[in-house]
Amino acid sequence: MPALPVFKIPRLPLSVQEAALVGVTMLWGTTFLTVHTAMQYAGPLFFVGFRFTTAGLLCLLVFHRAMRDLSWQEARAGAAIGLSIFLGYGLQTHGLQSVSASQSAFITALYVPTVPLLQWLVLRNAPHPMSWAGVALAFTGLVLLTSPQPLAGLEGFAGLALGAGELASLLAALVFAAEIILIGKYAGRVNLQRVTVVQLLVGGLLSFAAMPVAGESVPAFSWVWLACALGLGTASVLIQLTMNWAQKAVSPTRATLIYAGEPIWGGLVGRLAGEMLPAPALLGAALIVLGAVVSELRPRLRQWVRWLPLPRR
Repeated sequence: MPALPVFKIPRLPLSVQEAALVGVTMLWGTTFLTVHTAMQYAGPLFFVGFRFTTAGLLCLLVFHRAMRDLSWQEARAGAAIGLSIFLGYGLQTHGLQSVSASQSAFITALYVPTVPLLQWLVLRNAPHPMSWAGVALAFTGLVLLTSPQPLAGLEGFAGLALGAGELASLLAALVFAAEIILIGKYAGRVNLQRVTVVQLLVGGLLSFAAMPVAGESVPAFSWVWLACALGLGTASVLIQLTMNWAQKAVSPTRATLIYAGEPIWGGLVGRLAGEMLPAPALLGAALIVLGAVVSELRPRLRQWVRWLPLPRR
């Protein structure tokens, strides 16, 4: 009797963990439009406060046993990261009041090439040449994305024209870069579960505390902002847990390259919702994503030399 043929299942181009991070990135992309919609019914500080306090309470419910051993170092780490959450998401949400979800997504992607620059300024770690190339591409993209007439000729080139919404989004990207450095500083020295609970609660409560200072009042009840805030709060917990699990098996560089697709998904969701960027702005958006990817590449010189058309002896 002839042997039955053996069918081999083709290997997927992504591991299960990498596919999970792609799912996280897609979910991230939808948040810009969700927040943009919620801003029609609630103020930015209230929304950020409700969103992250909800996420913190859900995390506390899951990790309440681990919280018994909370140390002062973990409390300080969580408070520092929570401050960056408050500033970063507060600025980003404020910007979404006046810019489209697509613009906000692409401007926020500037945090990836900005991280090496902040590390250089704060930690004195010289950036890799590819980081400089990524910054140059991303800055050129920012100019194209925010200039009203970037390709109207030299006489009509408006340069970097940042409105209030674009400026808030850009500052948010800088804060997110600082948050990544903070997380890297405390990683491996603290319990991740306890720090996550503290940072989410601190970010949410600081937003509520800042409302009187900013003159922002509690909005009228709306099922829209309630559903958006509860949905994003739950998504924040799921995203955090997925990232913690997946990045144990995925290198930081590969994870960052996957995360660089976040603005692409944000732009696609915005396009499905009727948002449309002009052609120069789309080119700028593509350059920002390319800059984020290039800044994380570390090609080996020997691999490039092998392919050069050098004379053979």
